[in-house]
Amino acid sequence: MAPRKQKRAKCEDCFFHQNMLCALDLGEPCTTFRPADRGLAPERQLAFTFRTDRTRLAYAFRQPQ
Repeated sequence: MAPRKQKRAKCEDCFFHQNMLCALDLGEPCTTFRPADRGLAPERQLAFTFRTDRTRLAYAFRQPQ
């Protein structure tokens, strides 16, 4: 399977630029770039899941005698 090429981000594709909220005149996307098609929705984050063996076992410390 060939790797997909990602489309390079441009200021014209930014939510802030398209809604005339950008005050910067850079020529390249800034750190606040948000794709306009997604609005201001944040990036999807990875879900944290517990491993079942860790939730069922006691701590790995020896028990006191």
